[in-house]
Amino acid sequence: MGFKCGIVGLPNVGKSTLFNALTNSSKAQAENFPFCTIDPNLGVVPVVDERLDRLTIISNSKKKIYTTISFVDIAGLVKGASKGEGLGNKFLSHIREVDAIIHMIRCFDSNDIQNVNKNVDPVRDLEIIQTEMKLADLESIQKRLDKKNKKNISNEQIKILETALDYINNDKNIEEIQNLYEKKEIEESCLLSLKPNLYVCNVEEESIKSGNKYTKNFIERYGDKNTIIISAEIENQLNSLSEKEKINYMDMLGIKEAGIKILTKKGFNLLNLETFFTSGPEESRAWTITKNCLAPKAAAKIHSDFEKGFIKVETVSYKDFVINKGWVDSKSNGKMRLEGKEYIVKDGDVLNFRFNT
Repeated sequence: MGFKCGIVGLPNVGKSTLFNALTNSSKAQAENFPFCTIDPNLGVVPVVDERLDRLTIISNSKKKIYTTISFVDIAGLVKGASKGEGLGNKFLSHIREVDAIIHMIRCFDSNDIQNVNKNVDPVRDLEIIQTEMKLADLESIQKRLDKKNKKNISNEQIKILETALDYINNDKNIEEIQNLYEKKEIEESCLLSLKPNLYVCNVEEESIKSGNKYTKNFIERYGDKNTIIISAEIENQLNSLSEKEKINYMDMLGIKEAGIKILTKKGFNLLNLETFFTSGPEESRAWTITKNCLAPKAAAKIHSDFEKGFIKVETVSYKDFVINKGWVDSKSNGKMRLEGKEYIVKDGDVLNFRFNT
């Protein structure tokens, strides 16, 4: 579907290492100097879903296709980026193109990895990034609200821009604007400060399980709902191991689930996404939709003709599909429903669309 999460942060906080772990590739450089990643790297990552694994077995499918989410490795921002410091303007333009922002936060000490600041302070580092985004937004808002440009903007957009201007100028919590306007209108404003945020605290191996003084201070300030503690280096190492070795290593570290898996799930939830499935002998496949998606819109994810010619959709919940071991018994046991255009697709639905071409 093209949903993108941009990984941002100051130089040398572990962005490219995390990206490498996410995409299981070495496409991004991970050198120990600022600005080694000048152009953003894009990685399309499968969202592994055990439900799809089960459906593939039940339907004896020839192919299994997970849904995906994209991650963009954006080079390190520095203080003054909004005024073009470092490679600021280019980086800020790349951030505008993503749907959500993953803030990579340095929460480790190291004599080997250069720090652009004299000490480790995750709260300060995030505030630097947020300030640069607000300053970039401020410039954008002022241009768009200029008399000659204002006539080309809807009244709703003008309201959002004026509200954002007030919040930035008066140092209010700009995230509160999310509760004042419709999600679609906020997205159309293209303001960096209003994009959904996920915080990744990058720690050393010893702190993976319980965090450290840096993560504690950060969570006290920003909470743990959208905060994840990860060692990007360890995640990269896990990718090089066999499944058995990975399990043993994670047991040794005292963690139950790989940080990358948690990150992908949280990124999925942050973007308000859910999954429906199609399943048959040719393939079982997961599809990404936004929550509260109507059946015809879900059909369009497969092909635009499915939406145009939508008639009905055969619907079985994942649980019923598994219990009844597929379409045939789900139908004969009354677990398959025929739904129309007003049906809101639920996470885990197994669907078969009826349509006219």
